[in-house]
Amino acid sequence: MVETKDHIIIVGAGAAGLMAARELSRAGRKVTLLEARERCGGRIHPLAESAFAYRADAGAEFIHGEAPVTYQLLAETGLSAQPIEGTRWHVDNGVASHTDPADRQLGRLHEVLAKLDEDMTVTALLDRHFAGAEFAALRESVLGMVKGYDAADPDRASVFALRDEWMGGDRGGQARIVGGYGALLDHLVAECRARGVSFVFQSVVTAIESAADRAVVRCADGRTHHGDVVILTVPLPLLPTLALPAAMHSQVAASADIGFGNVIKLLLRFERRWWTAMQAHDLSDMLFMLSDAAVPVWWTQHPNDHAVLTGWLAGPPTRDFAALDEAMLIETGLAALADIFAKPVTVLRPALVAAQAIDWAKDPFARGAYSYATLATRDAQDVLTQWEGGPVLISGEALYRGRDMGTVEAALASGLATARRILAA
Repeated sequence: MVETKDHIIIVGAGAAGLMAARELSRAGRKVTLLEARERCGGRIHPLAESAFAYRADAGAEFIHGEAPVTYQLLAETGLSAQPIEGTRWHVDNGVASHTDPADRQLGRLHEVLAKLDEDMTVTALLDRHFAGAEFAALRESVLGMVKGYDAADPDRASVFALRDEWMGGDRGGQARIVGGYGALLDHLVAECRARGVSFVFQSVVTAIESAADRAVVRCADGRTHHGDVVILTVPLPLLPTLALPAAMHSQVAASADIGFGNVIKLLLRFERRWWTAMQAHDLSDMLFMLSDAAVPVWWTQHPNDHAVLTGWLAGPPTRDFAALDEAMLIETGLAALADIFAKPVTVLRPALVAAQAIDWAKDPFARGAYSYATLATRDAQDVLTQWEGGPVLISGEALYRGRDMGTVEAALASGLATARRILAA
């Protein structure tokens, strides 16, 4: 391989890697993007439209909060975002309601959070301030949010980080990209290709070495790539699996101080939207359904009329399902829907048109879904982002310091910041 000045090698063609590649190639740098899979996107994974009648997302689906980098990209590409709308339902002891049983105690939670002057884990917060039986519903709601939304372990999750998330004021709500994240992904890939970025797929990186102020990247199939700088954008659980320069050992060790949670996502397409014809309630505008079923969270594509229900199981509870294959996960999802809607599985199963279950912990190039903040995360981020002009930088959603760590916005912002750091140097 011809070695040229200002050659940047990026490991991982997910959101962070693509964003960095775009920025660097725009500045005239030579960029090689190594990707272990046969596709771009990483934990953004659009599915074929033929399966679900739209380009469904097996991975990231929503835009969270203000997301300035994401919305700037959408503006550049002419894509649009549709704010999510609809009704949120809760099922408690078989009774469906618009009201979360914990709502009446949220004021007390916010009072306690506002007065905290020392960080602690979510478990410690609940044990210290909400241990009484009268707070049972609040504890269940908080734990459900921490595990389900943040994919976090309450025994490790930082209350200060979640306080910012819960009490951050107007953050712009949530939205979906019209056409899914795949549409945005297509644009990034196309622009990178147009600017000469070289994509090398099925490149499983095993080692990065420093040699004469340059970098050598070694792959499992024996291929090597030489460059001036390497941007490493792999998910955190993969860092310890790589042979990295000795100077980076402290960074690898620090990565253990950032939480990384798992998600099991189920997409079930039916012949029709049967949930809109339930006798007890008008669910025609249902967006979310939350319950204590085995798969506790479900959502629709409202206001679009796709006959698809998406199931979501996240955080530590996913470990209980680790032994299940895809078919068994789909059956678990059907059983959960039968429990929630009091509709027999024997009626639901024949009405199923397409189904897919994705356990992100079983993806060898992800080993989970996304990161979350622990008590030690901010210090760990300081260590992981250290760069004194050496051959390797680390980038990705886990290094984002904003309120929406773990999101696509976090990955895009981190990739952009890393690229600009190289250009400034």
